[in-house]
Amino acid sequence: MTDDYTGADLFTDALETYGVDYVFGNPGTTELPIMDAIGDSDLEYRLGLHEDIAVGMAGGYAQRRRYHAHHDDSITPVGVANLHIAPGLAHGLGNLYAAKITGAPLVVTAGNHSTDFRHEEPILSGRLADMAREYCKWSDEVLDVSALPTMLRRAFRVAMTPPTGPVFLGLPLDVMLAETDAEPERLGPIPNAGSGDPGQLERAAELLAEADDPVIVVGDHVARSGADAVAAAVDLAEATGARVHGEILACEVDFPTDHEQWVSYLPTNEELAAMLMDTDTILFAGCSTNTTLTRHEEALVDPDTTCIHLSDDSWQVGKNQPADAAVIGDPGLVMQGIAERVQTKLSEDVVADRLEGVAEVKEMVESQMAGYGEADGDDPRASKAQLVDAMERVAGDAAIVDEGVTSKYAMLTRWDLGPEQYISNKGGGLGYGLPAAVGAAVAEEQHDDPRDVVGFIGDGSYQYYPHSIYSAARYDLDLTVVISDNRNYRILKDNTLAIMGGEEDDYDFVGMDFEPNVDLVKNAESHGARAELVETPDGIEGALEAALDRSGPDVLDVLVQD
Repeated sequence: MTDDYTGADLFTDALETYGVDYVFGNPGTTELPIMDAIGDSDLEYRLGLHEDIAVGMAGGYAQRRRYHAHHDDSITPVGVANLHIAPGLAHGLGNLYAAKITGAPLVVTAGNHSTDFRHEEPILSGRLADMAREYCKWSDEVLDVSALPTMLRRAFRVAMTPPTGPVFLGLPLDVMLAETDAEPERLGPIPNAGSGDPGQLERAAELLAEADDPVIVVGDHVARSGADAVAAAVDLAEATGARVHGEILACEVDFPTDHEQWVSYLPTNEELAAMLMDTDTILFAGCSTNTTLTRHEEALVDPDTTCIHLSDDSWQVGKNQPADAAVIGDPGLVMQGIAERVQTKLSEDVVADRLEGVAEVKEMVESQMAGYGEADGDDPRASKAQLVDAMERVAGDAAIVDEGVTSKYAMLTRWDLGPEQYISNKGGGLGYGLPAAVGAAVAEEQHDDPRDVVGFIGDGSYQYYPHSIYSAARYDLDLTVVISDNRNYRILKDNTLAIMGGEEDDYDFVGMDFEPNVDLVKNAESHGARAELVETPDGIEGALEAALDRSGPDVLDVLVQD
């Protein structure tokens, strides 16, 4: 024990200076100076029983906290995770990848061996910054305590500057123990991505005015830019008379789904997605995942289609289709700028004619999707549609964290989710949703007007990190988890049929069924939650109402049909 001011003390002081309240992590020996410093600080440590849980909790926290920050400039919407050297960082890479794809602003750190000891190749060694680099906006290691203030400031700024995302810093043991008289550097304001090139804004407005049947595809960079950006998307849609779709694999609410010009989320199905994008002019706003899960045989967008791209991420502009107008900037500011310009170029009659076309397409799509998630037969289990409908009736205003996988589209097609209500696992790798739901509950606990948090998790996803529930119970978080449980990896069976054809009876589906099934109720109870098995549709609403009325974590294992 020493009274000296060390690198670890400077680290925790910097976090407090930058408005951080929580550090999510799983500690090890090389992190002990940081753990000691946290104990002497006002920071709160949130233990995850696995490093990937810690990163997932930090990611879900950052996503929910970012929504809060859109309305309160004093909030720093960054999740901080501290991991344990090379194996711990390796454990956390799955959800570091998820954070990259979902744009969660994270500062991820890991302890490392002392810089003058690594030549002996002690156990747990690894090139940490190289391991993390592929999934981060910036990845580095602090090799001298004198560099720590600048590198910490840089880490927070890089994580929060659009396009937001994770950064990584390695923190060697000797650097954390080194004495210093340095202080945290001031963070300074974080800029938005700007309002875009005026020439490209004018070009985009001209192309939209000249279009026969304009379509807007909104992506998740819109929601990340704030509720004002979602409102700007509405203004642009109304100014142009365009029909609106959400990008393939959209995981946030980028446009109000109860608006008359909203038609649907684009499906992952190649033929359906291509049909809905078969038009003369498309504006892609803040898109990043707008392609199919596996190789598509034909182009999703006709090469002759006029394409307008706008994003705060220059990499996404013109990436998969040529851009006839390209605007780099804050999606909300850019769309507002285009809307103002296009209003002077279109008559009310033209907009009205376009809206008639929108209504026709909307009616056609709704008729095709009306039965999505419904099931036939004598199976006593709930259909996915019944589960989602019951959830909406009981928890219509809850903050949803979704990794329902094959249940996801029942939710997206049946529930009119509002802006800032919904986040999902955009990265696609299982094991993000449950930890993220725990992190989201931590964030809501800080909010002046907290929402109920509901994790909507498939049984396959839940079983990746069921011990995430321990963290919710340990910190008495108000969280309700609804497991959509069909006791198999349904997505893999569906993809088998899509890729290789045939009927279900043609396949053994090796490794895709949970036989014997895991008792998820006992599992959740063993980690400190209340839990209940719901076997029929008529039990869903009562169980969910009771769970939401109670404080602390609840897990509802709801059996559903395939």
